[in-house]
Amino acid sequence: MVDPRISNLARLIVEYCIYLKPGEEVAINGTVESIPLIRELVKYIVQRGAYPATIRLEEESITEAFYRYAPKEVLEHVSSIEEHVVKNIDAAITILAPSHTKPLISIDPEKMRIRSKARSPLTRIFIERSARKELKWVVAPYPTRALAQEAGMSISEYEDFVYHAVYADSEDPISAWKEIAKEQEKIARFLNKVGELRYRGPGIDLVVKVDGRKWINDDGHYNMPGGEVFSAPIEDSVEGYIEFDYPAIWRGIEVEGIKLVFKHGVVVEAKAAKGGEFLRKMLETDEGAKRIGEIAFGLNYNISRFTKEILFDEKMGGTVHIALGAAYPETGGKNFSGIHWDLIKDMKKHKVYADEDLVYENGRFIAEVL
Repeated sequence: MVDPRISNLARLIVEYCIYLKPGEEVAINGTVESIPLIRELVKYIVQRGAYPATIRLEEESITEAFYRYAPKEVLEHVSSIEEHVVKNIDAAITILAPSHTKPLISIDPEKMRIRSKARSPLTRIFIERSARKELKWVVAPYPTRALAQEAGMSISEYEDFVYHAVYADSEDPISAWKEIAKEQEKIARFLNKVGELRYRGPGIDLVVKVDGRKWINDDGHYNMPGGEVFSAPIEDSVEGYIEFDYPAIWRGIEVEGIKLVFKHGVVVEAKAAKGGEFLRKMLETDEGAKRIGEIAFGLNYNISRFTKEILFDEKMGGTVHIALGAAYPETGGKNFSGIHWDLIKDMKKHKVYADEDLVYENGRFIAEVL
């Protein structure tokens, strides 16, 4: 018998996250571990008259083999098949379900930089099609032992955590997310009237200008779990510094104790207690990697602990995050890069001012905003 929470999550993805229509074609990317969820996804996809056009199953040891043995010309190769899929698919579902969370831990960071840069045209196509509403997409989790171990939980505890974060343990997850969408939209509408944000408190003194930029309500249509509002700063406006309380993780590689200093929107100083060389390599990916492409507030208070998985951690209630690199065009952001690397700051002892008025304190927006 299928765990009803798996079935709830599959239906939520198909009917709510990407709201599939008859005749639409879907690309599914997952792992061998995620087959129980993919099976349920296919059931709901075909029941709606849509078509699972591609199903790609990955496995971490294969990914490691690619990076370990690929010469530069292979790392720089971009598949015409992948390009065709990105250009033509109606919807994309990516299932996060690794059997190993650090498969590239011993791979030369330069190889990952080369690969990220080579795939940047595909990233651009994906982002631009999404901004034009031509491509619907979602990233969603499936609990695995590897993720549970990384989060410091037992597998049953982690399953409960995941299904609670996505509201799949509720009687009607779709209705729950529709209510969340309404509450977050109030915050997005408020922030759309703001010209400047100031973040103040332990480990942060940062000013960003957002006048004319659009705040997006992530209510689960792009990421499941959703639970954030995000935008992009004016590219040359970021001034000040920020220290990150949690490790920043890129494809299993952890960088701890990061401090970034910005002038005229550019990182002019970058330090890390651990992983400093990798941080430097990431910042050298391209010119856009040294700028902020996204600023966001985490609003999912069903996520109350750090798990070392960005899909959950960036939504954690009481946090903010920035992303170095590519901006989402729908926000009005113009920064482009081969990376989009999220870094998280706990804000439970901090304040945020909008055009000099206090709007956020101790991890929550104040009542006047809501």
